[in-house]
Amino acid sequence: MTTLWKQPASPDEINARLAAGVAGLLGIRVTEVLPDALRAEMPVEARHLQPFGLLHGGVSVVLAETLGSLATVLTLPEGRRAVGIEINANHLAPVLPGQTVTAECRPFHTGRRTQVWQTEIRRADGKLACVSRLTTAVLEESGAA
Repeated sequence: MTTLWKQPASPDEINARLAAGVAGLLGIRVTEVLPDALRAEMPVEARHLQPFGLLHGGVSVVLAETLGSLATVLTLPEGRRAVGIEINANHLAPVLPGQTVTAECRPFHTGRRTQVWQTEIRRADGKLACVSRLTTAVLEESGAA
């Protein structure tokens, strides 16, 4: 089976890497590494809400950027790294607390210098809650930030 990934990764390995950062704080958990996509889930709790009691759009963007950045890194050979350079999100349906959202991230473009990834975030009932597109720049590894 053909796969996009140049780096081996299992959901357990990825989740261990995510645990100490913002993705871990928000409860984002990768559930599947498919040949051409990543899937994840996130519970929607009080810490994820905007003032009106719905899933905060910025939290959806964190979920999308986490998956798109991970996906980019997994496509790169040794000696390359990725940084996000643009992200957008369209919030299409509200998500209430107590639900778990699922996300699937797939590529539009996986070039040598840039990549574009789309993430669809769905509510527990399957309705599309958010669609986001992330553009990443692919860089040579260096000691500088």
